[in-house]
Amino acid sequence: MARGTRRAGYVHLPDDIATRGRFGPRSLRHPAQFVVVAFAMAIVVGTLVLSLPFATEEPGSAPFLVALFTATSSVCVTGLTVVDTASYWTTFGEVSTMVLIQIGGFGIMALASLLALFVYKNLGIRGRVVAQAETKTIDLGEVRRVLVGVALFSIAFEIINAAILTGRLLSYEDSLGRAAYVAVFHSVSAFNNAGFSLYEDNLERFVADPMIILPIALAFIVGGIGFPVLLELKRALRSPSRWSLHTKLTILMTAALIPLGAAMIIFFEWSNPGTMGPLSAPAKLLAGFFHGVTPRTAGFNSLPVGEMNESSWLGTIVLMLIGGGSAGTAGGVKVTTIAIVGAMVWAEARGEPNVDMMNRRIPGPAQRQALSIVMAGSVAAIATAILLVALSGLTSGPALFEAFSAFGTVGLSTGVTPDLSPWGRVLIVGLMFAGRVGPITLGAALALREHRRLYRYPEERPIVG
Repeated sequence: MARGTRRAGYVHLPDDIATRGRFGPRSLRHPAQFVVVAFAMAIVVGTLVLSLPFATEEPGSAPFLVALFTATSSVCVTGLTVVDTASYWTTFGEVSTMVLIQIGGFGIMALASLLALFVYKNLGIRGRVVAQAETKTIDLGEVRRVLVGVALFSIAFEIINAAILTGRLLSYEDSLGRAAYVAVFHSVSAFNNAGFSLYEDNLERFVADPMIILPIALAFIVGGIGFPVLLELKRALRSPSRWSLHTKLTILMTAALIPLGAAMIIFFEWSNPGTMGPLSAPAKLLAGFFHGVTPRTAGFNSLPVGEMNESSWLGTIVLMLIGGGSAGTAGGVKVTTIAIVGAMVWAEARGEPNVDMMNRRIPGPAQRQALSIVMAGSVAAIATAILLVALSGLTSGPALFEAFSAFGTVGLSTGVTPDLSPWGRVLIVGLMFAGRVGPITLGAALALREHRRLYRYPEERPIVG
């Protein structure tokens, strides 16, 4: 092929140019593969570290599946555990877990932002100008600034949050040092939407304490919005009309789901003697708010999830599937994905030929990508739940809850995680990994594989419905 052949807005370069220079090594031309490999390597390293003899309180090393499960849950910032974090691991093991959480959280924010840039880079000059005008995408020259911004914002927020928590935890801990350590751990875990806690009852002992619950909730809400949205809000906080469609959808969906989730939990659990029943009215409202937000996808709990009504479980499953914002620390299929699918259904119900949102038309490829991600995630979680029923002897309710919690990288559990069979643990490990890297890499892979076909087959309409 000639050097610099151009077709339909795309630039095709010879292999010797495309694989070196400013385009980087050939492996970086497939960012979806790069993300999968990067997270897999982090899990392997984490498993080896947690397998060291001095990582556990008991003599000897942690069993391989325990170390693998914990490392995967940490790197994928999920929060599901087969052992109690505080009593099973030494301080070294706890700090290692916290570092893995930070790596996983920062990595997903940075790599997700970079994936958008990789896809952006694969467009021709004409395509880049159009994409920048329509989406206000970060310029390719800002990659370094994006990464530095992610790191600085994450660390600064975690430090401030930890300082607030330290002041309150002094009322619960024996010393300032212990209070600061616990505060830092929970701040990192919260901002990265991990859900790991150094208390065996997670946050249940703080259910009525807003000075603990609200800072943690704020941390995982901000971390779950997504760095591209935070960056845009910083630039144009007072000019919502200038926000991109992505930012508008993320803010709108987040603002709608928080009160809806809280109202659902309050309605179903208000009189439940195992959860909210014994609490005062203010404590019930605080617990309802917290459990309406935490499924997307923090994983902390201030109420015993296993004692909740099944209606609350089902509502929580829906929230866990939805997740938070793209290119953030939250999991799930992401709020923008659900918004696009909802707009598709609404347009079809109205007989509209196009899918429009906020005076913008959603392109066909984005519609197909959104539908593919939702379907793939739902099928993966349901298939895993079926296997958990068969292999671990779980009933359908806890199995579905566990599977969607793993795929959504939430970390909430009805209490069955430690009782999973070895094969059940392997299934959850695989689903946590797929849930963390799957939606992002699938979306990028679909975008990068998009191509124009020079022919079409004859049209024939099957019976639908």
